[in-house]
Amino acid sequence: MKTLPVAFLVSAAMPLALHAQEAPEQPTPDETATAGDAEPGSDDLHTIYVRAAGVDRLDLVAGSSVVTGVALQRESAGQIGEVLASLPGVSATSFAPGASRPVLRGFGGERVRVLTDGTGSLDASSTSADHAVASDPLIADRVEVLRGPAVLLYGSQAIGGAVNVVTKRIPPRLPDETVHVDALASMDTASDLRELGASVDAPLGGGFAVHVDGSRRVTNDLEIPGFVASRYLRADLLADADEEEEEGHFEEAAELREAANARGVLPNSFTEATSAGAGLAWFSGNSNLGASFGYYDTTYGVPGLPGVGHVHGEEEEDLGGEEPEGEENVSIGLRQYRVDLRGELDLGTGFLDSVQTRVGWSDYTHTEFEGEETGTVFDVQGVEGRVELVQSRRSLGSGGWRGSTGVQYSHVDFQALGDEAFVPPNVTESFAVFGLQEFDFDALEFEVGARYENTSIDAETFGFGDVSRDFCTFSAAAGAGYTLADDLRVGFNVSRTERAPSSQELFADGPHLATQQFEIGIPDLVTESSWGGEAYLRGSLGPVQVNATLYRNWFSDFIYLAETGEEEDGLNVFAFQQQDADQWGFEAQATFPLIDTGSFELLADLRGDYTRATLADGEPVPRIPPLSLSGALEAKLDHFDLRGEVEWHDDQTRVAPLETPTDGYTMVNASIAWHPLEGNDNIVVLAQVNNILNEDARRAASFTKDFVPLAGRNFRLSVRTSF
Repeated sequence: MKTLPVAFLVSAAMPLALHAQEAPEQPTPDETATAGDAEPGSDDLHTIYVRAAGVDRLDLVAGSSVVTGVALQRESAGQIGEVLASLPGVSATSFAPGASRPVLRGFGGERVRVLTDGTGSLDASSTSADHAVASDPLIADRVEVLRGPAVLLYGSQAIGGAVNVVTKRIPPRLPDETVHVDALASMDTASDLRELGASVDAPLGGGFAVHVDGSRRVTNDLEIPGFVASRYLRADLLADADEEEEEGHFEEAAELREAANARGVLPNSFTEATSAGAGLAWFSGNSNLGASFGYYDTTYGVPGLPGVGHVHGEEEEDLGGEEPEGEENVSIGLRQYRVDLRGELDLGTGFLDSVQTRVGWSDYTHTEFEGEETGTVFDVQGVEGRVELVQSRRSLGSGGWRGSTGVQYSHVDFQALGDEAFVPPNVTESFAVFGLQEFDFDALEFEVGARYENTSIDAETFGFGDVSRDFCTFSAAAGAGYTLADDLRVGFNVSRTERAPSSQELFADGPHLATQQFEIGIPDLVTESSWGGEAYLRGSLGPVQVNATLYRNWFSDFIYLAETGEEEDGLNVFAFQQQDADQWGFEAQATFPLIDTGSFELLADLRGDYTRATLADGEPVPRIPPLSLSGALEAKLDHFDLRGEVEWHDDQTRVAPLETPTDGYTMVNASIAWHPLEGNDNIVVLAQVNNILNEDARRAASFTKDFVPLAGRNFRLSVRTSF
């Protein structure tokens, strides 16, 4: 199996040398980054890009979104979870300002695949909420959020959905300019942000194009609206302080009250990140071959529990129960080297249109520091590749037929070293075969897709020696869509998906310093499976754009992490458990003009989402986001776009045992974008103020919501250029 990556390289590279010819004119960046007639900076509501599958309209991915242009600039953040959190159906783990992963339809971790240019991020972000995603949003050209049954094409771990960060690190086209430069610079007040990202693309002659990029981002500790601790945690801290005082421990009582009343700044929440990369591509007719190298390095603080800091049960026992002096702040240093290869071979006008190949290799290291001392080190080396045969569109009666078939391989070697290495060394290897076929008959379309995957996990467990688990999973989806009028479509999809347990879910057993949890896996977990259905309405009817989805999933042997109420080494014990579960919800967005005089336009943007997930025993699934609604008005005139928005998030009181509720909040934001050049967006100056009301906001999906609030009132200025 380990020879497959070489086969991917050979299949992409060797045939291209046989097709040398003059490269045709390629699409412009705007044509490849936005869809249809969407306004610059808007969230594309109806055209879905799935380049890996070679299908330019894929109706199975109902409810998907593309964020690019001014919208991407407005939502720019250090972690991809925060970039996407305002989209319908999307939240974020918000563990710390330096670590935030997307949560789709209430699910995160192993149920959401984060991709970089179509292949896995090959990091440790799905292992734990404190692990940052090794992908720099500053170099993203656009971000695709894929939800619904068709994400099974990207892996059995994508039951919740997939996020694809699309870059230009391997040049996507042969530039028609001598040099093309993109840059984004930003600053803000809440975190003292200073960031700059830039890239250069240029043709070299002979069909070659080169790309170089780099970025730097630095923030200080985050300014917050009120107390560090939530009202629930403050009540506990103050109650503990009263008990300490009654027992005559006045110093301890004073420290607890000081922790309960800490406010204004989130301690140890700094971030620092650097990235750099270069790529080279060769274009020959409709064929191309390219490679890139990327480097990503970030260091960020991990806020501790107020009044407790970062617990070390064994250390306290060694000190006879006394508190350790000088509690050290915990920080995480992350570094990734990544190599990517892309190849596409044009096969002419026969049954097959092209062969598409994508390979990614990563060397990743993640180190948890206690002050200056090294704690636990996570090393991940991985490779992932896919080869797809893309079919030409063929006539079929009054309609047509097209699709793609492919194979995918991944090999991930995971090592954790240190006293708090809670996941044993393991190797996860998977091989998959997948396919998608689409049939269209005028206004009616049908799609079918399937994926077979074999996953093997070999681990050196802490107490049982070498253990191997092997899983075979099969997933399938089918759907139908009908065009009602103009580009307004209604459809229904049904899917059957299976997911193999991850190495962490199977073999975790130990304390985790950064999350302050003692995690326990279950080695005999079985495959998780689900039946799902969704109905959608999306597209446009005249000037109105709409995307609405209603979905439901029935899980068998659903895997989840829950607090047990026990303690080990001074930490709360969290154990993976398995039982059936039921989930349903909706997500919707509508954009429509209120006024349009030609020189002045006023647009309305309405969004909402809700997810409800329940275990077979009647208890709620932990950390599910509540109902959220938002509305925005955007005025466009001459060189200026003005936007005001209100985001309302309900209380989350439907919580799992031992999980604290989350208070609701309302965010009011405003921005003004200035386009100084007539008729284009080559320069955009964006001034924003977020959380105008200085609301205390905490995300229900976060493990650290009780002591890591979101930023307070924040003034932000950014400049984006493309020329």
